Parts: sequence; C-alpha cells; structure tokens
Amino acid sequence: MDELRAITTFIRAAELGSFNQAAHVQGTTQQAVSKNVRQLEQHLGVRLFHRTTRKNSLTEEGQRLFDSVRENLDGLVAALNRARSAALDEEGVIRISAGSSVARKVLMPVLAAFVQRHPAVTFDLVLEDRDTDVVSERIDVGFRAGNPPTAQVVARRLFPIQLILCASPDYLTAHGVPARLEDLSRHRCVGYRQPGATRPAPWEFHVKDETTFRALPFVICCSDPDAEMQAVLSGMGIGQIDSINASAPIRAGQLVPLLTRHVSDRMGLHLYYAQRTAMPARVRRFIDFVAESMRGSTQHNVPVAELRARARQFSAAADD
Repeated sequence: MDELRAITTFIRAAELGSFNQAAHVQGTTQQAVSKNVRQLEQHLGVRLFHRTTRKNSLTEEGQRLFDSVRENLDGLVAALNRARSAALDEEGVIRISAGSSVARKVLMPVLAAFVQRHPAVTFDLVLEDRDTDVVSERIDVGFRAGNPPTAQVVARRLFPIQLILCASPDYLTAHGVPARLEDLSRHRCVGYRQPGATRPAPWEFHVKDETTFRALPFVICCSDPDAEMQAVLSGMGIGQIDSINASAPIRAGQLVPLLTRHVSDRMGLHLYYAQRTAMPARVRRFIDFVAESMRGSTQHNVPVAELRARARQFSAAADD
C-alpha cells in the first residue's frame, strides 16, 4: 500500500465529505478513492468512515486521524514536491571538493561562467589537498590533480597536467642553460615536498617513451606550491612546476621552459563524482559544462611545440 497516497485520499474525502468529489479533485475514479480508503482502514485496523448512499461521514477514529494529520500533511507534501523539483530544475547548492591551487587557478573562472547561465545555483567549495570521500562528506563533484581517483567513483580526465622544468631568465643568464638531464646536478634546484612527507618528491621525466624519476639535491624545498613557484620566479634555482601553475608565467616570459623533450604529461586534472542514478539536474548540467569548457583547452598546459618556441626565444634573446 502507498501510505502517503492513501492518507492524502483520506484527507480529501474527509474534507469534501464525498468519495466522488475527492476523485474529481485528484483526477481519479470513485472506485480508486474507495479502494485507497479501504486499504488504509485495513492497514490501521479501524473503520474511518460511516458510508451511506448519499454521504460519507467520519467515525470517531477517523476524526481523530483527520485532526492529527491534516496540518502535517500539507507540509509533508510540500517538502516532497520541493525535493522532486530539485531533481528537475536548476535551483540549489552544488558542493565541490578541490585542492586550493586548482580552485584558484582553474575552477573560479568556470564557476563564474556557470553562475551567469544558471543564477539560481550556489556553490559550497571545500578546499582540501587530499582524497575526499564524496559519499560520506556529501560532495557532489570533486576535482583531483595528479593520478586518477582510486575510489569507486565515476572519473573524467579533463586535461593533461605537464611537469615542466623551468627557471627565471635571470637565473639562466647567471648560471647557464642545462643541455641534458645530467647537467641538473650542477645547478641550483628548487624542490617540492608533499605536506606530511619526510622527503622531497623526485622529479619526473619522459625519457625514450618511459617515465623516469630522479632525486636531486635542492637549495630550498617547499611544502606549498605557491612558495615553490615564488622561489623559482625569484631566481633561486631551477624548478619542476606543474603546468596549471607554470603556463601563465611561461607565456608571460617570466619563466623559461628547459629540456622540453623530457616533459612528462602522465598526470591530469580529473573530475569525479559518486555513481548515482538520481543525480540532480543542476549537478549533471555542471559536470557537462565543465567537461565542455575544458575539452581541448590549452589554458593550463602548453603544447610541446610552444614550449620549444619559448625556449628558443630566450636563447635568441640571450645571444643578441
């Protein structure tokens, strides 16, 4: 038995005093109304109506039930309708998890563009540089830079993230440009250490169709990507910076890409979400919007041909 339908039918029949009028209001038949009320009576084990050929009146038990549920029913139906509408329209909150750097440099422009199209949507942005359990933390959409998520989620790779060896023009003018990977041991290097890790992350390179890792001594090692970037920009040494952070300074001439034939693009930015069959429409629209906005974009990575051209520009300027 559909209890909500049965109780709603009971309330309408009690208010109107007629099964026929209740059927008209609900867009059904008198037989269906009578069946719903009879099922409710059997379920409760009490008689709710005195039935005559002209009119139906409440029994004492029916009157008590009517008085108890009438006011609460309207609120319940309204709440159910709001929940049903939330799955169909664009109104509501989208809860997002992302690393702080990804949120600042990648997501903010996308969120702003989405809100212009869908102003009834709001965002709750959770910034955390760790894997997020989207189910237990009620996250609608997560973003992860690096390897794809290992949890049981649906994941999309939005674009590749390159690890680009680079240095400031001032550093290279003073210390020279490395021609081979072996030359790096003679240079001053800036490293990165994952928060909580005891050792710096090794640098990652693409060599002969394989990924290789090299541990180097660093003049400074940072546990924050922004601090690492500032150290390289200020000329403290060569760094391996991810393309989300390095693309804009390279294109602005603030950083020079080095050893571009060894750039690794094994990692990527991944969008992920829990496997849900009844996903709210606003969340589905947002996922599709993000995927379409970033498809084929090179805003946060630099094609190898462009990296090589930027490196040649510095070499030509240095020779002048």
